[in-house]
Amino acid sequence: MSAEFIKPAEIIALPNEINHHEHSYNQIVIGLKGRAEFNIEGLGSLIVPGQGCAVTASSDHAFNGIGDSQILVLNLPCEADLDNENLHRIKTLFSCSHYFQLDNKIQQLIQLLVFEMQENPNDLLLSRACNSTLIALLQRHVYSGNRHDKRINIDSIDAYIAQHISAKISIAQLAGCVFLGESQFYALFKQQTGKSPHQYLLHKRFSLARELLENSSLSLSQVADASGFTNQSSFTHTFTKMQGISPSKYRK
Repeated sequence: MSAEFIKPAEIIALPNEINHHEHSYNQIVIGLKGRAEFNIEGLGSLIVPGQGCAVTASSDHAFNGIGDSQILVLNLPCEADLDNENLHRIKTLFSCSHYFQLDNKIQQLIQLLVFEMQENPNDLLLSRACNSTLIALLQRHVYSGNRHDKRINIDSIDAYIAQHISAKISIAQLAGCVFLGESQFYALFKQQTGKSPHQYLLHKRFSLARELLENSSLSLSQVADASGFTNQSSFTHTFTKMQGISPSKYRK
């Protein structure tokens, strides 16, 4: 794509077959519709509406849609074309490839911008405005998250876990909730909570399972599914280890 014009912002319907490439510019991908699988330099995650990823220049990445899926892609200018201030701001976003979760206000803005872009697909000024606006907002989140006392917003983590607890949740997805790279998130999270993200998530699953055993008539298999355990056997083993008795005996 060396001599090809690259739009600052574009809406893309993803094919279901796996695509694999790299490019010389940084890129932001945001889920708009359906589900998409991304793998950036071996770091994989599922992207749904309200989630996205930052793909650093020359990072090898693969992606595909699952069913009917659509993404918003923001293509960043080459670093050589940026002044020092904007270069510094961009570098805070692209210190590494990572996944992130968008807050509700940004999601609402994206919906408005996407509607306008769909209505005016050839408006280059609108495409540039969409790119600049969203990049500035994302960078502000990253910058503000790094400049104060380096404390993670646990409320954001808890809200994400509560919304997705029945599904598989990766550290990369949790890190994206607070706009951090995976390794930085892991270190800060453990320092702040005294638990690894995996241990914290496991306790959340355990607490929900215990609540369901106490207050619902769901079968053990249904409790396992609802609280995000791989299967009933895994649930029984983990619950027994953490509670001291099996789920069936606890319910009695």
